[in-house]
Amino acid sequence: MNRTTDVQAITRCQLCGSEARDRKFEDGPYTVWTCRDCGLVYVSPRLVGQALLDVYDEGYWKSDNPKERGYADYASEAKLYLKTYRKRMKLVSRWLPQPARILDVGCAAGYFLRVAQEHGHDVHGVELSEPIANEAIQALGADRVYRGFLDDAIRERAWPDHSFDLVTIWDVIEHVPEPQALLATIRRMVRPGGKLLLETQNVASRMARRLGKAWHHYKHDEHLYHFNPDTVRRLLDDCGFDVLACGSAYAGKYVSFGFLAERAARLGRLAGLLASPLALLKSCNLYVNPHDEIIVVAEPRSTAAG
Repeated sequence: MNRTTDVQAITRCQLCGSEARDRKFEDGPYTVWTCRDCGLVYVSPRLVGQALLDVYDEGYWKSDNPKERGYADYASEAKLYLKTYRKRMKLVSRWLPQPARILDVGCAAGYFLRVAQEHGHDVHGVELSEPIANEAIQALGADRVYRGFLDDAIRERAWPDHSFDLVTIWDVIEHVPEPQALLATIRRMVRPGGKLLLETQNVASRMARRLGKAWHHYKHDEHLYHFNPDTVRRLLDDCGFDVLACGSAYAGKYVSFGFLAERAARLGRLAGLLASPLALLKSCNLYVNPHDEIIVVAEPRSTAAG
């Protein structure tokens, strides 16, 4: 990797443009900053261009160091992701007509789409990481999943504006260098009265504050921003969305005991050793919600409202 061209120092807040900031902590070559004016937490320097895209190669989904990058074995947890989204459909269904046309941006292996399809919805997905997109294509079909960027999908699939009742971005927005551009495109694709459903981590949560730099969502190659309810509301407001709901009630996940052991290791050697017996029970699972993620429901603001 050519560090002079693939890494960029960030000096200005993406959300409000301010250069006033406070150092939260340093971690190797990275510094995590808090904008003094709006509270957005962001990482500098960060990977850019192809170097950032290369993060999401095959090794991301079966990582030998999931504490720092990606997942230990994403595909092996398929049943748990499906179980998680079946639980979340209780929330999703509150905001949807039946049946609905759904677009999932950053759909990974398509687990949410598979569950939504079970509920009778017309589902479509976009995923730029080729290895995991192929899993979604195999499960749902090439006509349902586009491998690449959202703008390219819109052009090649000839989706007109206002095509979808719901657009979802689960654990995606923190990975995107220019979230405003993505949200502007999504706003165009949501029909009047339709909804955006966004999940992201909450850096202001009690868990994040207690764990500090050991918080498991500090993965600096991939998580470029760390939002909280106030900053994600501002982002959506700036992009022409009205927030209808924001909370952590459905933001938990079904996880294996092996996953818990892996995440405990991030807290330090002792925590990792104490949790290591859980790996022997890796086939067992439970629902965990540390309330350090939030799910936001929003709708495009009408032209008349600005």
